[in-house]
Amino acid sequence: MNLEIKNAICGYGFRAVVKGISVNVKSGETLCLLGPNGVGKTTLFKTILGFLKLQGGEIILDGENINNLSRKKLAKAIGYVPQAHTPPFPFSVLDVITMGRTAHLGAFASPSKNDMAIAEESLETLGISFLKNKIYTEISGGERQMVLIARALTQQPSILVMDEPTSNLDFGNQIRVLEQINSLVKKGLGVIMTTHFPDHTFLCSSKVALMQKNNIFTVGSVDDVVTEENLRSAYGVDVKITSTVNSRGEPIKACIPLLTN
Repeated sequence: MNLEIKNAICGYGFRAVVKGISVNVKSGETLCLLGPNGVGKTTLFKTILGFLKLQGGEIILDGENINNLSRKKLAKAIGYVPQAHTPPFPFSVLDVITMGRTAHLGAFASPSKNDMAIAEESLETLGISFLKNKIYTEISGGERQMVLIARALTQQPSILVMDEPTSNLDFGNQIRVLEQINSLVKKGLGVIMTTHFPDHTFLCSSKVALMQKNNIFTVGSVDDVVTEENLRSAYGVDVKITSTVNSRGEPIKACIPLLTN
């Protein structure tokens, strides 16, 4: 599946926040949206998901303009993992994950045995079956993030939109979530994610869209976009990009801030 954004204009009411961005992502790719607060990353997300009406340009999903798709069809194709989610009731983890089947159910229908099986398969895919009967509100932040990803997988989408999937997680859980994203992409899922950590783009991105103020967009491969000059321009701080090797001997980059004091 291919999601193509062409000269998109996104915003609220008559106020445009994002003007003229073009980028695409297909199955088996990870697109990372990088940039400071206030440049419109979340606004673009809301437009892709159909929460906001596109003000100009086009968003094409496998040849179809998303404006012509029903909410239900769009929900079957694109899953969403928010930054955080706290349900008003103490649902079990399995109940929360099964909610991902909503787009496939008819009005007033209850989840079938097949729906429950798909939910349990998502748990197994992420290696969190041990959480199945626990209360969602009583598990850790890292476990909750995995549950939200499992809920989105239960939706069986082709594209997964993830709004800062590692926010508020400790270092270990950040890496575990990124490893799961890489694993899902290798299985054919397309992922669009935002992050405030340039290092994360080196760990899991196929391509990057660096969004800056005044609607300046730089789109391309990680090595071409995530450079010392571009990060300095976007964030107003000096950084040094260094290189090392991982456990397999493959080169990997990291971003180090150059503190002035």
